[in-house]
Amino acid sequence: MSADQRVFVDKQSPDAYQALVRAGEAVRATAAEAGLDRRLVELVNLRVSQLNGCAYCLNVHTRAALRAGETTQRLGVLAAWRDTEVFTGRERAALGLAEATTAPADAGLQSAAYEEARRHLGDAEISAVIWVAITINAFNRVSVLSKHPVRAG
Repeated sequence: MSADQRVFVDKQSPDAYQALVRAGEAVRATAAEAGLDRRLVELVNLRVSQLNGCAYCLNVHTRAALRAGETTQRLGVLAAWRDTEVFTGRERAALGLAEATTAPADAGLQSAAYEEARRHLGDAEISAVIWVAITINAFNRVSVLSKHPVRAG
């Protein structure tokens, strides 16, 4: 099936999509209230989008991360974050928790991620990271299943 035969579910069901957009806005506010800076939120959005193979969200959130002050070096190595020294303990805990949220059936990964998160993040931060990951997972599914295009520019 070609991309032009896909239903853009956001366009087909705009009320449902707008509800998701409003949820995303509430999650961004929750993250800010919990003390997560925009760079960390965008790292979580990007890592989850990498895992889900969502080109559209990777494009959107790479630009957002750069606007928030993220470096090209850190963005370039994000897929291999465990093998670098460029992320703080707090960021590593958030990335691990985001991955565990994206693959919830992996109980071992989930337990290890939660344990690490407890060392670096408070309850409000843990909740915010999980909500950011849940929300971007939903947006990833909308874009991947709709085959939203990524154009040059």
